Amino acid sequence: MTEQMTGAQALVRALEHVGVDTVFGIPGGAILPAYDPLYDSTKVRHVLVRHEQGAGHAAEGYAQATGKVGVCMATSGPGATNLVTPIADAYMDSVPIVAITGQVASAAIGTDAFQEADISGITMPITKHNFLVTNAADIPRTIVEAFHIASTGRPGPVLVDISKDALQATTTFTWPVTMQLPGYRPVTRPHSKQIREAARLIAESHRPVLYVGGGVHKARASAQLLELAELTGIPVITTLMARGSFPDSHPQHLGMPGMHGTVAAVGSLQRSDLIIALGARFDDRVTGRLATFAPNAKIVHADIDPAEISKNRHADVPIVGDCREVLTDLIAAVKADGRKGDYADWWQALNALKQTYALGYEEFEDGTLAPQYVMERLSAIVGPDAFYVAGVGQHQMWAAQFIGYERPGTFINSGGLGTMGFAVPAAMGVKMGSPETTVWAIDGDGCFQMTNQELATCALEGVPIKVAVINNGNLGMVRQWQTLFYEERYSNTNLQATRRIPDFVKLAEAYGCVGLRCERPEDVDAVIRKAMEINDAPVVVDFVVHEDAMVWPMVAAGTSNDEIKYARDMAPKWEHED
Repeated sequence: MTEQMTGAQALVRALEHVGVDTVFGIPGGAILPAYDPLYDSTKVRHVLVRHEQGAGHAAEGYAQATGKVGVCMATSGPGATNLVTPIADAYMDSVPIVAITGQVASAAIGTDAFQEADISGITMPITKHNFLVTNAADIPRTIVEAFHIASTGRPGPVLVDISKDALQATTTFTWPVTMQLPGYRPVTRPHSKQIREAARLIAESHRPVLYVGGGVHKARASAQLLELAELTGIPVITTLMARGSFPDSHPQHLGMPGMHGTVAAVGSLQRSDLIIALGARFDDRVTGRLATFAPNAKIVHADIDPAEISKNRHADVPIVGDCREVLTDLIAAVKADGRKGDYADWWQALNALKQTYALGYEEFEDGTLAPQYVMERLSAIVGPDAFYVAGVGQHQMWAAQFIGYERPGTFINSGGLGTMGFAVPAAMGVKMGSPETTVWAIDGDGCFQMTNQELATCALEGVPIKVAVINNGNLGMVRQWQTLFYEERYSNTNLQATRRIPDFVKLAEAYGCVGLRCERPEDVDAVIRKAMEINDAPVVVDFVVHEDAMVWPMVAAGTSNDEIKYARDMAPKWEHED
């Protein structure tokens, strides 16, 4: 196929050919040439957001719900810089998105022209790759390369910055195109010798743990994980980014590790003699003080990104490869080895931890709503087939702890970057990618006020998400730290919610949504059911909860996982394990 057209038309045509059906964005001067042919496209739906940050998070949500590459678009200068936060968020959480930005004309680059910003330079540390395109002929090939890079190997964000004159120039559009990516060859097949060594260690260990990260879901490897776990009988822990990759209801599941993980999950890592890390990166929120983490454990570390292997903790058996292929080969190797590990004593100790230190929470004598109760009832009424989308903070941890996840990918949140404002636009993207599925955004009142303008987009575009605002009147997680570590000096964390500024119910209605409020435990079920019955408009539920509710268990920052507290000033006793 060869045809004469402008660079802008070539851009839209290339997007159509790579299968894009939805783009989130806002037009502006430098990107305007691209919006003209987009107007005529019958294959690409453009969603006009209210802020570029919303476009980026929506693209992330869409990508995570569909497994496809999410796409966002913005103009030069401030339009592009408003995409920096979602690009960084996608980079940290390995989300495949392509961000397309307009740039000032190539002759003006470097002159501090109106609305010029070096977005390629700005985003270099937070993109998997980025392109500055100044020749119209390069646009189709660059789009194909961008989508290939974003979606292969370890997924991530790719930026394509296109100068205005390249969009306006006439070029010959040729399809298909040949990619020019010398040196980009992600390794997906693991080395067989390393797989056999991992199988040997599994058979010889007495206290092994499967430490499962988001890479297992990215590789669509949950079925293989379940098979390996049941084949070996090894306990499983799922990180914040892996919730649902192994069913919560499975007897081998110990919960989530880390700063706000379960005592059983944290304790299993600390007392293990073998950690099989799959698509996880030993980040600081899981390890606590690194020098004291799992002191007696050998490490089998499988990851598609070789840069993660031994980055934080030395791997005794490093395995570079796609988690699905790693697990498939490991299952075969374990079967070939034929030996079965004896984990009876290990399970006795772990089951004791599970029973003794099960997740719990404080109920308030004044009848104030406990946020954890809201999560429990959401889980019971909405069920495990819905998507739950959270931002960062206490509400995120409560959603991770008290909602039961049975299916991979059903909990979507801002893990690595911890982005306030993620939930509402990401939920919009999730719902657009999976319109038949119920989508609940679980947000804090602080996070909600950063990007709630995208409720207008949801209302106008017919995207009926449901938002549970966990409203404690404060920047809750910061307040919790001030309570525990700053002598209850609450500097700039009170959001003045006692005066209801803003009134979230009225705000929801102003945005064309349905607004509901719940302040008492006895009303929770009825309010959730009412929200579930409304499917022709977005719903915002203002759950007014106690400001002193805290997230427990907790490993204080910079301390050892051995110092985990399951409530304030209450630490588990480890002696019964010996």
